[in-house]
Amino acid sequence: MTGIGYLISFIYSFFTPEFFFGASVAVLWIEFIIVAAVIVVSGTQISKYGDVIAEKTGMGRAWTGLIMLASITSLPEFVTGISAVTVADVPDIAVGDILGACILNLLILALLDPMDKGSPIFVKVGRSHVLSAGFGIILLGIVAASIVLKPFVPSFFHIGAYTPVIIFIYLVGIRVVYSYEKKYLSTVAEETVAKLMYTHISGKKAAVMYSLNALVIIIAASALPFIARSLSRQTGLGEDFMGTVFVAFTTTLPEMVVSFSAIRIGAADLALGNLLGSNMFNVALLAVDDVFFLEGPLLLKVSASHAVTGIMAILMTAIVLVSITYRPERKATRFGWDSISMIVLAVLNIYLLYLLKDQ
Repeated sequence: MTGIGYLISFIYSFFTPEFFFGASVAVLWIEFIIVAAVIVVSGTQISKYGDVIAEKTGMGRAWTGLIMLASITSLPEFVTGISAVTVADVPDIAVGDILGACILNLLILALLDPMDKGSPIFVKVGRSHVLSAGFGIILLGIVAASIVLKPFVPSFFHIGAYTPVIIFIYLVGIRVVYSYEKKYLSTVAEETVAKLMYTHISGKKAAVMYSLNALVIIIAASALPFIARSLSRQTGLGEDFMGTVFVAFTTTLPEMVVSFSAIRIGAADLALGNLLGSNMFNVALLAVDDVFFLEGPLLLKVSASHAVTGIMAILMTAIVLVSITYRPERKATRFGWDSISMIVLAVLNIYLLYLLKDQ
């Protein structure tokens, strides 16, 4: 077991096995909701204090929105994934959480649309987001193809050949996207900085609060796979469905809170950069999970139904690409055609996963 695995095991040792496995379905749902609430509160706080640290250290919100904010709000996915593939031994929940989070991040974009009655959200953002969406499609395509082509995917020791490819493309992607957006996002940051000044919060306080909330997330997210595993077995929903829908919804809530807050202050670019950046970061986390999963290549050990989620995420991201390029200036209803299409695909994904849960 890895060092992180021992840490998660130590955290889990504070609970008796009956705490999760002997509990009724109703009690398990209550536990799940409590853990979700803790992740939401701490996730929101860690995003806030991460922004304070960015301001105090002079990193700027360009870097925050593109890379730092995306990685901060993805902390629950990171901890949940490590816990799922080490101690809990539920790889389907780990993969379902990551790919389900990608779907939900794109669904958040659709839900942001009605906040402006007149024009679609994609009219308000720069075309530079096409790059992050494009790299997201490439990364999701690698994952979906690896799941479908299991017998033909080579491996090195217990690591799939897709892992170094994912890491390489992610690093190239963030470099290319950041270089391209640097000038534009710096302008956005200058326009919003007056609304986001944290003169009343010291750098020391920000670092302490950031660390405390990160610790809370680590503890809560470490317990999440165990509760989800018990729920999947007692309800018969299956680990792939539970991970993609319920666990992913829980770990994605911080992105939702941060994105809606960004839209309220008029920073649509930062909201979109956070969500698309989170998707890139989430797929990169699958490579990390693959390293910690010692039973073999992670994507070769999970249900083929995850490929459906990957394909749906690709289609939803493609709609974002079309909308940013085409830039429709008006919409007939509160939701534009693009947002409606993304909502339909997200619902269709849940329905298909439910049909495939026993396969």
